[in-house]
Amino acid sequence: MPEDELTDALRAAQRGDAAGFATLWRSHHPGVLRYLRVIAGDHAEDAASETWLHVIRDLQNFQGDHNGFRGWLFRIARNRGLDEQRRRARTRETPAPPDRTAPDAATEAAEGAATTWALNVIAGLPADQAEAVMLRVVLGLDVATTAGILGKKPGAVRIATMRGLRRLAGHPQIRTRQGV
Repeated sequence: MPEDELTDALRAAQRGDAAGFATLWRSHHPGVLRYLRVIAGDHAEDAASETWLHVIRDLQNFQGDHNGFRGWLFRIARNRGLDEQRRRARTRETPAPPDRTAPDAATEAAEGAATTWALNVIAGLPADQAEAVMLRVVLGLDVATTAGILGKKPGAVRIATMRGLRRLAGHPQIRTRQGV
């Protein structure tokens, strides 16, 4: 969706327009969920729900354009993902039985085998590299926005991204899939 349309949707959502918020959600939720799969694993959906609840609560106070909104959104998502990691570490919960309900078409598309495989490979990187690769390469955020989300300097983000991509290039499953 064009940047100006997303900015218009942001402004409408800030005024309480449900259609504007729905546009933002449809545009950004798949990326939020993919990012949180790397951060929070099987609890990504819970963290995503908490992320959007936070956005709904504080959206009227957000100031900035759509690019600023993306940075703000993924900063919230990161914090909710880290909260979920801490909660799991404290509770050492046992896994719930698998959900036997049929997924909807959007969920099936987001959970395609290739996507799941790629996210699992990225999640296997050291945490700083996995986050940098997800935010910079997969989600397409710029260095400055990624640095703000991660609380790092831009140079550290560039290095973590480069190291993560190098590690991925040497990953045995990637080399096998490339026929190397």
